Amino acid sequence: MILDKIVEDKKVRLVEHKSKISENDMRRLGEEALKTGRISALNGEIIREAEDDLFYKNLKKDGISIIGEFKKASPSLGKIESKIDLLERIDEYNASVDAISCLTEEDHFNGNIDYLKTIREKSNLPIIRKDFMIDEYQFYEAKYIGADAVLLITAILDDAMMKSFYELARELKLGVLVETHDEYEIERALKIDPRIIGVNNRNLKDFSISLENTGRLKKYIPEDKVFVAESGIMTDDDVKYLKEVGVDAFLIGRAFMESENPRELAKKWKS
Repeated sequence: MILDKIVEDKKVRLVEHKSKISENDMRRLGEEALKTGRISALNGEIIREAEDDLFYKNLKKDGISIIGEFKKASPSLGKIESKIDLLERIDEYNASVDAISCLTEEDHFNGNIDYLKTIREKSNLPIIRKDFMIDEYQFYEAKYIGADAVLLITAILDDAMMKSFYELARELKLGVLVETHDEYEIERALKIDPRIIGVNNRNLKDFSISLENTGRLKKYIPEDKVFVAESGIMTDDDVKYLKEVGVDAFLIGRAFMESENPRELAKKWKS
């Protein structure tokens, strides 16, 4: 199964990362970043996170919110040929989306924490570190590199891990997008009472996509949660359907990565 392979490879990568920066040192770096706050990309001033995290705040507002993604590849698509470079993309996103998602998984998505650091230097938008989070180390690392939020994938965590990781993220003032794919995973996710729940239209076991998955599962999401549709959003019809379903936000990767003008696409889909 593809998901099992990704997690196993992540475990190997974590050993490598911890050999460069130890667990104690990474914890210290993350805690220092929490105390300091982050530097504004616009004027160099320190930004201290509000009680309600920046990621949640930007998705909670009225109307459709969009999380624009940066990724180089995926197991289902292979290498993605971006029409514009990263710096141009950040400018486009700064002018049009509400948050940025950055893949940092190396082996299957060609991600890297350096991409997130670059985005942090150029954008004041909240950034979610999108990775396969299976170790406390990654949460301190996320804080250290400038992320505002992290992804918790229900399919790869048991209930105890999900609760522990959620609490750690909130202690570090990181927002959390809890990703689900079916009724059972939503039931499990709701046990930790997250503020943001995503439904991934891509089945992480075989990487097939169905937007109807979001439509089918909408009734299980409490009204007080921010509801995010993830994956497979490619066309005007897709956007229209998901708006009718009643989602609060879209997470869009491939359509933006393959667009020469993601700014205009985002503005159109938000209107």
